[in-house]
Amino acid sequence: MAAKSNLINMALCLTAVCLVCAAVLGVTYAVTCEPIAAAAAAEAQASIAKVLPAGGEISEEIASDAEGVDGYFVQSDAEGAVTAYAVKSTTGGFGGPLTLMVGVLPDGTVYNTSVLAHSETPGLGAKCTEEKSSFREQWKGFAGAFAVRKDGGDVDAITASTITSRAYTKAVAQAVELVKSMSNE
Repeated sequence: MAAKSNLINMALCLTAVCLVCAAVLGVTYAVTCEPIAAAAAAEAQASIAKVLPAGGEISEEIASDAEGVDGYFVQSDAEGAVTAYAVKSTTGGFGGPLTLMVGVLPDGTVYNTSVLAHSETPGLGAKCTEEKSSFREQWKGFAGAFAVRKDGGDVDAITASTITSRAYTKAVAQAVELVKSMSNE
């Protein structure tokens, strides 16, 4: 015998479906939460290793209230002297947020950069993720003016991706500014 279609039956069916879906999502989250966190931590450690000189102790992440800076890590030598900083910096790119890990020496020189996350256009702005591109290579040892050449700075932009290049430059500049402000204290 078929159930009579009425408002109460429809509400009960919808509630049952929602409870089952919520239970499935809850179990999926519980099962995948730790592996996702471990993968994110491993990715962060790998990016820190890419942007800092080899050797030295690296601190736990330190929170920052500086604009666009999500946090930073301090690298120190055996005597405790600071040798470099790894700064996680985020700014708005063409397609959405652009998050970088920027290695900065205590004097404000950029040691290296690494892209953590982006939403840039494939084939154009996404070229900022290519490790050996001339755009990424120019950041190694960079200590010039933080603006693309089109705006009077020293940064060569990615062809046809000026907005992404400006965003990348801004993220690096935010990281350097944080390190310089800590050096002045």
